[in-house]
Amino acid sequence: MRYLPRVADTMLQERLEAFGAVLIEGPKWTGKTTTAEQQAKSVIKLQDPDKRDEYLATAATMPSLLLKGKQPRLIDEWQDVPTLWDAVRTSVDNTGGAPGQYILTGSNTVDRDRIYHTGTGRITRMRMYPMSLWESKESSGEVSVHELFDNPDYNIDGASSGLDIPKLIKAACRGGWPATLQLNDKASQLIAKDYVNSVCDNDISTIDRKQRNPKVARQIIRSYARNISTLAKKTSILADVTASGDITLSMDTFDDYVRALEKLFVIQDIDAWCPAIRSKTAIRSIPKRCFSDPSIAVAAMGVNAEALETQLKTFGFIFEQMCVRDLKAYTADFNSHISYYRDRYGLEADLVLHLEDGRYALIECKVGSREIEEGAEHLLKIKRLIQEYNKTEKQVPLREPNLLIILTGGSMAYTRPDGVKVIPLACLKD
Repeated sequence: MRYLPRVADTMLQERLEAFGAVLIEGPKWTGKTTTAEQQAKSVIKLQDPDKRDEYLATAATMPSLLLKGKQPRLIDEWQDVPTLWDAVRTSVDNTGGAPGQYILTGSNTVDRDRIYHTGTGRITRMRMYPMSLWESKESSGEVSVHELFDNPDYNIDGASSGLDIPKLIKAACRGGWPATLQLNDKASQLIAKDYVNSVCDNDISTIDRKQRNPKVARQIIRSYARNISTLAKKTSILADVTASGDITLSMDTFDDYVRALEKLFVIQDIDAWCPAIRSKTAIRSIPKRCFSDPSIAVAAMGVNAEALETQLKTFGFIFEQMCVRDLKAYTADFNSHISYYRDRYGLEADLVLHLEDGRYALIECKVGSREIEEGAEHLLKIKRLIQEYNKTEKQVPLREPNLLIILTGGSMAYTRPDGVKVIPLACLKD
């Protein structure tokens, strides 16, 4: 299958030029290994069934032997042999920190007590996400997120999307898994279902060698899917999981399952943004429930593209997940993070995209055009609240948003007279 360039390609190259080793983390099936292979000179795959026992035996006696090979050397799924972390760190130290020696990939995080050193200064981390619409060649790429932030005169007016609502729905159901790109619509939707089954039947227990019930894991993911892009409380999700009566689960056990799913990069909740423009009691602080890819929610709910075409309210929540996934991919090199804003007065911003240097964008995600006006009002009101706050708090003012954006499923980008930018999701690129 022809390799499609990823946003991570440049990130990996830059990090290899600066650090002795690079760790690529993210959900499985996102193409981490394939991306790493584009720049690696030698590869060792620790999950190779023909050599796995041999590798484990070697790692138990002298892990440094597994590091021998042309550099950069790719160590795929390194977390299966945690001792390799310290072996890589030591090897980098022994060469005086020479850059570009190793690439590590991993589909789950490793407990810190299984490694002796953080690797700070020797091993840098980067995150890969499922493919964005730009990476899968479905976004026109006429609007650059970087340019939106960096160029005040950047003109987006007239940029157009080639995806209508039915095509967006199909893209959400298929997900950002590279393996789906060569498949027809029906076959591609099976990938996400198999992903969920694999996580529940295998990964949920193998991640830390702690036996967990696949049925419970599946029910938690399904309940999360029902509450996708909402502020559902843990108690509400737990009640939903146990509602049928055939599952008994304590809150501690529920938390254990959720932590495991977070380590596998399946669940990726979004925290609240709590600026001082309202009283603390007014601002919601519950995490917003999210997955790493919208197709996980679709698969867990057991719906398909045809059904979602008649359930556009449900698709609205899934569309927001697409926006989160793509924005994370496009701004990964900015060391960005995403939050949300909501208060008890009904004022909200679906997403707040924060860059490392303090710049940020307030974003509303609206599938159709009828909700654009309300979304713009919300964004503008939040900006006004910040401006009013700064009039009285001149010593410690809040930074005003750099951008007000409404991401839509529409066909054309434009800037409103009030400055709010309306941009189809399938126009964006990094």
